[in-house]
Amino acid sequence: MNPKRRLPAEWEPQSAIMLTWPHADSDWAVQLERVETLYAELTTLISGYQPVLIVCRDTEHAGQVRARLATAGAHSVRVRLGIAPSNDTWARDHGPITVLTEHDRPLLVDFRFNGWGGKFRADRDNQITRRLFEQGAFGDCPRETSALVLEGGAIESDGQGTLLAVSRTLIDPLRNPGWTRADIERALRARLGIRHFLWLEHGAISGDDTDGHIDTLARFCDARTICYTRSEDPRDADHAELAAMERELMALRDPARRPYRLVPLPAPKPLLDEDGRRLPAGYANFLIINGAVLLPVYGDPADARASAIVRKLFPERAILTLDCTPLIRQGGSLHCISMHLPAGANDTVGIQARG
Repeated sequence: MNPKRRLPAEWEPQSAIMLTWPHADSDWAVQLERVETLYAELTTLISGYQPVLIVCRDTEHAGQVRARLATAGAHSVRVRLGIAPSNDTWARDHGPITVLTEHDRPLLVDFRFNGWGGKFRADRDNQITRRLFEQGAFGDCPRETSALVLEGGAIESDGQGTLLAVSRTLIDPLRNPGWTRADIERALRARLGIRHFLWLEHGAISGDDTDGHIDTLARFCDARTICYTRSEDPRDADHAELAAMERELMALRDPARRPYRLVPLPAPKPLLDEDGRRLPAGYANFLIINGAVLLPVYGDPADARASAIVRKLFPERAILTLDCTPLIRQGGSLHCISMHLPAGANDTVGIQARG
């Protein structure tokens, strides 16, 4: 354990949300207009509450993004643009993970990203944090690197030293060959200040390329509460795996050896792509920002149930819904495309790309 470091919870004060904007050379090409419209709507929603740092592939792209955001009505004073070539747009997994050190000073930890164990090319994405740092995108916040492959969507923090994760998303020979569980825990103690590990062995939803990222399955809502994805249909292909995860969650204990308060989220009806393959739609992939929670919805009857549950979990925040059907067609949702930057990590920005 590193007593001088703490991985804050997502509900703590933030300085910005980081997004990596889609472009024609990413997997979004076939529905680029539709997904850019969604990104513009998302940026407009977030900028009503806090700054947004947007990664553009080059200065020409930045100009196009700025024009689109102006049309959408985004709060331009809260939008900052940085330049970095990208393979794709999953900022949760290629963005920096920020810890707080002594006197709550933020520190960027730049873990490696290898496209979820080499499934997809990620050489450009793996350099985004470094490139933004060199441009001054994070103000005077320092950066350190780690040899560990760690995606932000693979971990959940309660802000008090507890980490929740599905073990196979870190203990994986395609991500971290030769690393044992003990090695990985040692690195997470040192880099993120983790003191209490909650490892799950079960949990998956169909169509997920990440091998079971926790942000699609179970989320801390406060230090004592975990909401999670539940399948209520025994005939559902995901039912058995999610039921096994539910039993594991029931067995978890906090550092004081108390069980967690568990709140199930419904599952939407299966969404299929053009080839009939199941898409990984779910409600656990919400994004917490200052004063609000952004909840993905899919035009499903369960949308209203999920919204009501999340409203009770976060009674002091506005609940904003966004149709994420375009995102789920590429295997992710709201949380997957965004990375929160805790207070102090983006407060003094030295870049403003021109287009």
